[in-house]
Amino acid sequence: MSISPLYDILHKLHNDVDFESHEALIDEGVLDSFDIVSLVAEISEAYGLQVPPEEITPENFNSARLIFAMLERVSEE
Repeated sequence: MSISPLYDILHKLHNDVDFESHEALIDEGVLDSFDIVSLVAEISEAYGLQVPPEEITPENFNSARLIFAMLERVSEE
C-alpha cells in the first residue's frame, strides 16, 4: 500500500496545504467534518477499504501520516 493516493485525495480537498508536513489538520481546522466525510469516501474508493466508524477520530485524521497509519491498521484487520 502506498501513501501517494492519500496525498492526491487530500490535495483535491485543499490544494494549498502541505500535507506532507502538516501535523494538526483537525486541531487547526484545516479539515472539517465535511472534508472527513469526503475523505473517507475517497479512501474507500482508492484503497478498497471501509474505515470503521470507531476509527474516525481527530487523532487519526490530524496528519496524512496518521491517516495512513490508520489505513494500514484497518487493512490488517
